[in-house]
Amino acid sequence: MKTDKDSPLLLYRSLADSLNSLIEKETYRVGERIPSVRQMSKQQGVSISTVLQAYLLLENQGWIESRPQSGYYVRAMVRDHAPEPEISSPTKDPSQVSLHELAMMLMRDSTDPELVQLGAALPNPDYLPTEKINHALTKAARRHAVDGHKYIIPPGLEELRIQIAKRAVLSGSQISPSDVLITSGGLEAIDLCLHAVCHPGDIVAIESPMYFGTLQTLEVHGLRALEIPTHPRNGLNVEALSFAIQHNPVRAVIVISNFNNPLGSQMPDEKKRELVELLARHEIPLIENDVYGELYFGEKRPLVCKSFDKKGLVMLVSAFSKDISPGLRIGWVAAGRYKTELEWLKFTISASPPTLPQYAIADFIESGGYDHHLRRIRREYARNVELMSSAVIRYFPPGVRLTRPSGGFVLWVQLPENVDSLELYKKALASKITLAPGHVFSATNQYANFIRLNAAEFTYTTERSLERLGNIIKDMLGVAGLDAVV
Repeated sequence: MKTDKDSPLLLYRSLADSLNSLIEKETYRVGERIPSVRQMSKQQGVSISTVLQAYLLLENQGWIESRPQSGYYVRAMVRDHAPEPEISSPTKDPSQVSLHELAMMLMRDSTDPELVQLGAALPNPDYLPTEKINHALTKAARRHAVDGHKYIIPPGLEELRIQIAKRAVLSGSQISPSDVLITSGGLEAIDLCLHAVCHPGDIVAIESPMYFGTLQTLEVHGLRALEIPTHPRNGLNVEALSFAIQHNPVRAVIVISNFNNPLGSQMPDEKKRELVELLARHEIPLIENDVYGELYFGEKRPLVCKSFDKKGLVMLVSAFSKDISPGLRIGWVAAGRYKTELEWLKFTISASPPTLPQYAIADFIESGGYDHHLRRIRREYARNVELMSSAVIRYFPPGVRLTRPSGGFVLWVQLPENVDSLELYKKALASKITLAPGHVFSATNQYANFIRLNAAEFTYTTERSLERLGNIIKDMLGVAGLDAVV
């Protein structure tokens, strides 16, 4: 290491080169905090200015990143992206859904504190604004000591509906507070939409793969799922949907147009417009789930299909479960022409969402706390997705394919064909690791060699678990190869 007698130019570059070498040797691992500027200055006997110049150089080169009020951390260097998963090619026939046992097994394991949670798509609890929401709940209880314990009949708390309508402008939607119905979470909103437009035996076209919670809702309603090919980055294939509509009596369509779960795909705006216009020609309602819409990694909030809706056929659904709190159970739907029927259904089925959480979330949004919170967690989730992507590339066997999400916090991984994800799930559990097997994302068992990983959290434990998971997959490939020879 150079001394202060050396030229400043050589000194900071020498320090940067030394740190670079330590990072490459994994002395400092991806996601790990490196010594603070003051610590490094004292440790190396150089000026703070020299350390700052070295850190700035490493940051510009992509080796480290600065996190406000936290320090400098080793950044994932994804030099070579893994290839993306293939475009899905599901069966052309509608199918009954029967996934509840597998889905419930996955959810039960997601509550086990002894397991490393890479399965359920739950937000990072450390990123939730728990303290601020608790404060907002306390304030709501004081201000509404009596009203806070009353029903707020549909459509729900006006103050919250006003805030939702204001935010909808950012996604291109012109809706009024009276258009918004507050629900007990996003899944209830989807359930109400299906109640309004479908009957048992009807066909509902969906993206493939599709979030298993939606598939379970179809199963409960006795509806048949028609899976439509979906691109891992650009979402639903509108041309394939058009063909399907010509050959099947499709009663409704469900999409997650922004950051599909499990793909992380985002439909381009023009494709969203084409989708809305296609369904308008056939008078088919669209249920659009935008629960991940606020968790974008780019500069701008993506538009929703609802922004192109001229006939009131798009029912826009969202919830605050991925960014504020899954436990508060507050979602909403702007149901267009189905508004009145959904309000009646909501009252009939569950009367009212929880009252105090509606007051608390309305206050949190109006105060500006929500925007500040979103700016922070978008950065964190983008970083964690990058870190996990890098770890999968590093530890999983060659030939693995991986999505490149532009929002949300899940990754969809395509494994070699002879790796069964359900068998992998069982082996991973034995190593205290959970994952989501691809089986649960299709009504027709299309994704036996796929897994979904939750990238909401990335720690040293996460990385070691991914390394172990990669070794399990390699062992399975070795066994499969031996069996093939025999």
